[in-house]
Parts: sequence; structure tokens; C-alpha cells
Amino acid sequence: MSIRLTRRSLAAASALLALAGTLGASDALAQAKKDSLVLAMALEPPGLDPTAGAASAIGEVTLYNIYETLTKIQTDGSTRPLLAESWTVSPDLKTWTFNLRADARFHNGEPFDAQAVKFSFERAGAKDSTNKDKATFANIERIDTPDAHTVVLHLKDGDPDLLFELGQATAIIVEPKSAGSNGTKPVGTGPFKLDAWSKGSSVTLARWDDWRQAKNVKLRRVVMRFISDEAAQVAALLSGDVDVFPRVAAAKSIKQFRDNKKFQVLIGGSRAKTILAMNNKRKPLDDVRVRSAIASAIDRKAVIEAAADGFGAPIGSFYVPGAPGYVDLTSINDYDPARARALLHQAGVTLPLELTMKLPPPPYARKGGEVIAAMLDKVGIKVKIENVEWAQWLSGVYGQKAYDLTMISHVEPLDFGNFARPGYYWGYESPKFDALWARIRATIKPEERNRLMAEAQRLVADDAVMAYLYQPTWITVANAHVKGLWKDMPIFCNDLSAMSWQ
Repeated sequence: MSIRLTRRSLAAASALLALAGTLGASDALAQAKKDSLVLAMALEPPGLDPTAGAASAIGEVTLYNIYETLTKIQTDGSTRPLLAESWTVSPDLKTWTFNLRADARFHNGEPFDAQAVKFSFERAGAKDSTNKDKATFANIERIDTPDAHTVVLHLKDGDPDLLFELGQATAIIVEPKSAGSNGTKPVGTGPFKLDAWSKGSSVTLARWDDWRQAKNVKLRRVVMRFISDEAAQVAALLSGDVDVFPRVAAAKSIKQFRDNKKFQVLIGGSRAKTILAMNNKRKPLDDVRVRSAIASAIDRKAVIEAAADGFGAPIGSFYVPGAPGYVDLTSINDYDPARARALLHQAGVTLPLELTMKLPPPPYARKGGEVIAAMLDKVGIKVKIENVEWAQWLSGVYGQKAYDLTMISHVEPLDFGNFARPGYYWGYESPKFDALWARIRATIKPEERNRLMAEAQRLVADDAVMAYLYQPTWITVANAHVKGLWKDMPIFCNDLSAMSWQ
């Protein structure tokens, strides 16, 4: 076969060879007009409606991609307009007026308007709502819609966190007629639509070319793969099968990624809390002395080394350094095996005490759980470990409260109110905390609110509702040519419209 080269094709070939000399031939060809990307996640979502389930993986797939919210949370924790172009608020933070975009619509062609917002928020706060942030919407006393592009929220208590809360996955705006089927057939106003879902393997999103700013979205197709095994996560990156892996379990392998120019490594902060949850409704875990004993038997620093390869900071309550009103309470129930044994004796516990620990798939939980079980064994607590899949954890542990102990990371930044949440999976009930939380919710002055938050942190630390372990530090490893990645992660999401190939 003969090949005829024109001057134009020779010039193009020369330019490509020059680029290949800079990047390497394979890189040059790979990056040319690349508009698809493979992003990996540790866990598969149980569904695609973030208003219907607690799994953060739902928002990782859908938030800002399929669905949109009134506000959009930035990597530094600030918010900016999204479906709401602007807003005003009364001095008491009880009346919020949002001016909505006029150029947004849903994937099924239905208009985005004030009625869709009203429907979404009333649905989220309804008595039968399963929204994990139901309290935010139950605080809305009335919603007015003076015209198609104006929404007025009248709150029972002023809420200084509202703009952030309305940017989370639980505050997505849904289309009323399709809302019931969003778990498998999601309909939103976002730049991507669901293309395919291969259960147990991946979700594929396709750019929606009718989106209002579609020309600014560089990725046409994104495959989101689910890889829970730590070794498999690293192997998928090294082989090039995965382009981006946010929150990857690659701490042990971080040097080889940092030393390889094909990759970029981002290390960022979080508002997540990794805990050993205890079922406060089960004997003898209903005794604060037993829970305190378990907490005192755990060396947090050793857990951080084992579960996170040293990437984390110890915490003494359900709150992290850097959050408003944070106080260091790591001295409460600090590592003291002798104290742990004494507390068990005071509680009249017959040793050995046999408990079960159900561990979800993430490597931090499986590795950390093993280390904690060994520590508890030294004070006379025999722990039977049961490794469960994510769906089993959500239904059995979170849903049915069928567990003694479990290790999990709570990643939402504004979830301290879960201690006042009736029927929550911890089984904690405290009229004292409920009254304190009501005061916090009704307080809008930052100084007073922070003072009350310090009281709340100390109360749940003293009550040893759980063993508070550490604040994770997240690692993202990606192809060096991918742009638009988050470093710090105030919430779990993957903003695909911001990503592109360099």
C-alpha cells in the first residue's frame, strides 16, 4: 500500500512529532481532542436518588452532574449561585428570597421553576421523607412562589448554614412527575444524563448537549468505575485503566505516584469523621461506662497508621479541627487500657465480653477494624468481625440497627444534629442534647453558636456515644493531564463539568 503525503499532511505530521517529542508519542496521541474520562470510586451507590438514601456515593455520581441545587459548594467550602442566580435574607435569617435562573430545564423537557423548588423542598421535609437532611427542610414553615422565578423560604428558626445546606446532594431540585423513579431513571437539570448502569461495575454518564452551557463542558462521556479493593485501586491507576481516583486508598503507594510524571497527587483536608459506632440500644453498650471503656481501649494514633497509613488527625468528639467552634477533646476517653478494664469492672461486665463488629468494604474500615479488635481483646472484649458488602451495611447496620460495633466515616460537614435524630442507627437518646441542639438551631450569632457547639461536642464526648477516631486526609491520584480536580473536599462530589484534558 502506498501513502501519498501532501504539504499539509506533512506539516501536521511534523507538529504531531514535535508534540510527541515533548510528551511522548503515546501521550500526544492520547491527549489529542480527548473528551472521555474514567473516574473510579471505592463504593457503588445503592441508587441514584440522593434524597432517598444515606450513602454518600449517590452524591458522588449525581451531584452537579445529573442534578443541580440552588447553590453550589466550592472546594474551599464557600457557596456560589447555581439554579438560584441571587438571593436576599432578612436580618434574623428566617426569610430567604431566591431569584431563579430562567434558562434551566429538566432532561425530560419540563421547565425548571419556582413550583419545582417548592415541590422538592416540601417533599424533602414531609413526614414520610427518607431524606437524611430532613431536619433542614422540616425547618421551613412556609414556601411562597410570587412568580415563576422567585421562591421565598420562611424558616421556623434562622439558619446561618442554609446556603451550604442547599448546595448538598440532599437539596437537589427534582422534576415532580419523574421524582419517584429517580433512583434508577434520574431526571435533573444538570450537564450530564445517565447513559448506562452496569450493576457491580460502573455507571456511565453522557453529556447533555441541550444543557444551557453545554459548550463549556469538555467531557462528552464519563465512566465511573467501582473498585473497593486497595490493591486493585492502585493497579487500575498504574495501568491507565483509570484516569482519576478521588479519595483513593493509595497512601502506601503515594511515593511511586509522586515520582512518576504521568500522575498528579492531591492531598486535601476534609470535614469527615471516622468513628467506631456503637449500638447504644444493645446491652451492655447502653451503659456509658462500657462505651467509655471501649473508647479508652483504642489507641487512635495506631488506628490512623493502620487504617489510613498515617493520613489523619485524632479527634475526641464528632467534630474536626478547623470547623467553627471546634474544641480539642481528645483527652476525654483517651487511650488507657487500665482505665478500660476498671470501667468494665465497675459496670459489672463478666469477661470475656463478646461483641460483633460489622465492617463495610472500604480498606480503612477493614484494616482499622482488625486493629481495633486486637486492642479490645487486650482488655477482655472478644470481637467477632463480620465483613459485609455496602448494600448489607446500609440495610442491616444503618437501616435495621442489627449490629454491636461498626467502623465508618461520616463525610457530611453539617451532620452534628444526627445526635438529636429520632431512631438514628446509633440509638442515642438524650433530652439534654436535644434541648441543647434546639438552642443551637435557634442561635444566629456566630460567637454564641460556637460556644454552644463546644458544649455539644463535650456532651457527646462525655456520653461516649461512640469511639471518635480520626479526621481523614483525602488523597486523589489522577493522570497528570486532567484539569479541574478538587483538592480539599468539604463534601463528596465529582464535578465533571469542571474537568477536562489539558
